Amino acid sequence: MPNFFPRWTNLLPLKLAVCLVLIGGGVVLAVSYYWTPRYSRVGYQPQQPIPYDHSLHVGQLGMDCRYCHTHVDESSHSNIPSAQTCWNCHQHVKTNSTKLEPLRRAVDESYENYDGKPIEWKRIHKVPDYAHFNHAAHVNRGVSCVSCHGKVNEMEVVWHEEPLTMGWCLDCHREPEKHLRPLEAIYDLDWKPENANIVVDGKKLETQREIGLHLKEHWNIVPPESCGACHY
Repeated sequence: MPNFFPRWTNLLPLKLAVCLVLIGGGVVLAVSYYWTPRYSRVGYQPQQPIPYDHSLHVGQLGMDCRYCHTHVDESSHSNIPSAQTCWNCHQHVKTNSTKLEPLRRAVDESYENYDGKPIEWKRIHKVPDYAHFNHAAHVNRGVSCVSCHGKVNEMEVVWHEEPLTMGWCLDCHREPEKHLRPLEAIYDLDWKPENANIVVDGKKLETQREIGLHLKEHWNIVPPESCGACHY
């Protein structure tokens, strides 16, 4: 009996298997590339249009986070400082520095290259559009900038410190005592629990867990763990 199928069809199953593997691998790579937003890329460290050194301004000069991020304790969002905020100091300090060229172009009307365009800072931390994070709700209930952004006061170039994934957020909601601190220490990025002056029933609290559990009970903090807490 003659063979109904040509010889090349003998390799067809193998070819189909290879194609399926390649297609599957392509889909995985595409999803990981296009569906993985910046918020989960720990270590992401873009170069900014102006090399703003946080370790100098915050660590050495002692600038408060709220001088630049003015509404972090009042708004759900932490704003990026305007060029005028930077110019308040730098119209008097390092005025001829080449590093400040974008600032002068944005705000100094007497500068020959002035164009009035805002500085295009590159965003590092971003909560995905399908989730909601309220900065004010957290910093006003004992969660410091350090918990999410790391020791920014030691960073010459700021990087993405924590993953900000759903699992990471839920870990904090389940055990908030690991992060809670007195309100006066929220913006003190070098704060240590053993230096806190908190005494309860004659005993000084010296560990993060002791202080966190006390503040959790004192402020009646019960972080939600349901989907509706972050996904409206």
